[in-house]
Amino acid sequence: MSNYSIGRIRQEILDNKISLKDIVANYISEIESKNSEVNAFVTTYFEEALKRAEEVEKKIKNGTAGSLAGAVMGIKDLICERGKRTTCASEILGDFESVYDATVVERLLAEDAILIGRTNMDEFAMGSTNQFSRYGAVKNPVDLTKVPGGSSGGSAAAVAADMVNTTLGSDTGGSIRQPAAFCGVVGLKPTYGRVSRWGLVAYASSFDSIGPFAKNTEDIAKILQVISGFDEKDNTSANIEVDDFSKVIEQPTKKIKIGIPDEYFGEGLDDEIASNIKSTLQQLEKDGAELVPISLPHTKYGIATYYVLATAEASSNLARFDGIRYGHRADKADVIDELKAEEKELKNQLDTANQEDAAVLEAELAKMDSALTRLYKKSRTEGFGIEVKRRIMLGTYVLSSGYYDAYYAKAQKVRRLIQEDFKKAFEKVDVIVGPTTPTTAFDLGSKLDDPVQMYLNDIYTTSANLAGICGISVPSGNHSNGLPIGIQFLGDSFQESKILNAGRLVELLNK
Repeated sequence: MSNYSIGRIRQEILDNKISLKDIVANYISEIESKNSEVNAFVTTYFEEALKRAEEVEKKIKNGTAGSLAGAVMGIKDLICERGKRTTCASEILGDFESVYDATVVERLLAEDAILIGRTNMDEFAMGSTNQFSRYGAVKNPVDLTKVPGGSSGGSAAAVAADMVNTTLGSDTGGSIRQPAAFCGVVGLKPTYGRVSRWGLVAYASSFDSIGPFAKNTEDIAKILQVISGFDEKDNTSANIEVDDFSKVIEQPTKKIKIGIPDEYFGEGLDDEIASNIKSTLQQLEKDGAELVPISLPHTKYGIATYYVLATAEASSNLARFDGIRYGHRADKADVIDELKAEEKELKNQLDTANQEDAAVLEAELAKMDSALTRLYKKSRTEGFGIEVKRRIMLGTYVLSSGYYDAYYAKAQKVRRLIQEDFKKAFEKVDVIVGPTTPTTAFDLGSKLDDPVQMYLNDIYTTSANLAGICGISVPSGNHSNGLPIGIQFLGDSFQESKILNAGRLVELLNK
């Protein structure tokens, strides 16, 4: 059952071979037996899922079920669900419960998906390894000593470990595609604006996209079909017709033009990953694909551009979390006591100070924070983790007076150049191919002391977010170390059908 598609589950139920309640119970058993090690789920609601399974099965039998009847899903812990904890894996949000459903959640439920729990993530989606979470690190089910990738590592791991058949994640710089590659599952980042962001807690608002994980492209297409489309509640939502993605999966076109960028196969890429992808491309070429050499000359600036712009947006978005209206708040009494103690100490020194020192002390007294400012600082210091603090500080720096033009404004110009690179490339090809990641999954804890090396794992994924285009990562066999390899296809804006088509062709090669 672990490799059953949503459609097959539905047919087996119609044929009275299986029960949807039994399927959900089986997934619950998998979560209970594996989650203590994998740590993919942070919140579960089993009784609710079992009850809903009975209701959905009746609808399947009487022919009124929605297109996602048979989908048992986990939702990343930064997508709002009414009455469920939405903590973004951060202490600052504590046990905050959402008062409304995100648009994607509304659409999933309307099509009879069963939601079983919320998945672990890097705090506020900031990280490439899923080790920066208030709930602890997620482990890769393929090898528990390895990272699952981030920030949607919990969502990828849950699918890879057969805890559910599909999940939702979010992708700001590769956070769906990278963990999909590390865990050996399929993950798709839609075009910016294709899927509503209403109810997604923002990391970087001009980059964030919600997308699905699954074991196969068929289920990815079904989920994407449901969550795509215009939403008047999201002013970045695009009012563009949604293709029939399932039809693409059923009848993939082999005669496609695949662009191969020189920049994606150079220094830093693992030799076996490069060889694997080239072998896959040769097989696709034999089946009718045309391989076209292309260039994306500004690729080398992608990581730097992304981290300047994304952290700037993060520092702005996270300013709202101050511990006053909701979430973690430092102990008010402790803050006031500390403030009084500091003030008293300064005044005691002032009483015995000479004239010169007294002037300095009086200046320090005048500059002392108010109790409210101190409360903000202490709440945020206690509430945010190390990686979030690092990105807030970097983002605040690049937006500050004297540095805005040197960093932020310049990065916006480079972003436009990267967009132009892709625009020119897609005039020649249907999709662009490359590795999803430069290496396979690495050891837990191995890059925590070197954030730059950790960021470089997003080298092949961030450009898609900078350009606002779509991308998919599909399993492409295993490395000699036993870990999965992901192949990535990028498509022009609102061309998800083309990347699904390419992904399906690779899937058929590997069957």
